[in-house]
Amino acid sequence: MNHNFENLEIWKRGCRLAVNVCVASHKSRDLALKDQIRRSAISIPSNIAEGAERSSEADFSGFLSYSKGSCGELRTQLMIHREVCRVLEIEPFANTDGMIEETREISRMLSGFIGHLKPPSSLSLDS
Repeated sequence: MNHNFENLEIWKRGCRLAVNVCVASHKSRDLALKDQIRRSAISIPSNIAEGAERSSEADFSGFLSYSKGSCGELRTQLMIHREVCRVLEIEPFANTDGMIEETREISRMLSGFIGHLKPPSSLSLDS
């Protein structure tokens, strides 16, 4: 197994999303939520990279699954941030909706990649 994560489009998109989240949240005063949002965002490409550096497809697939979990976590946190801002009548991060949509797209890509790495199931001869 040899995956150069730096050439993977999914890793590149994860990095762009993490940068966008860090830049958008830069001036946020809600330090707890800001920290959680940033950690989730950074975790997406980081887990892709860590899995790619592992020695087996199964390990890689597991880290892609962690990355997918981080996408869901980030999406949830961005939705909470958006709702808090609505209630407080303040502006959410720039492009919050776009970042939420990007987590959905990256999650779909991760699902496809995980499916691609799984060995084909053996056909049952008992049917």
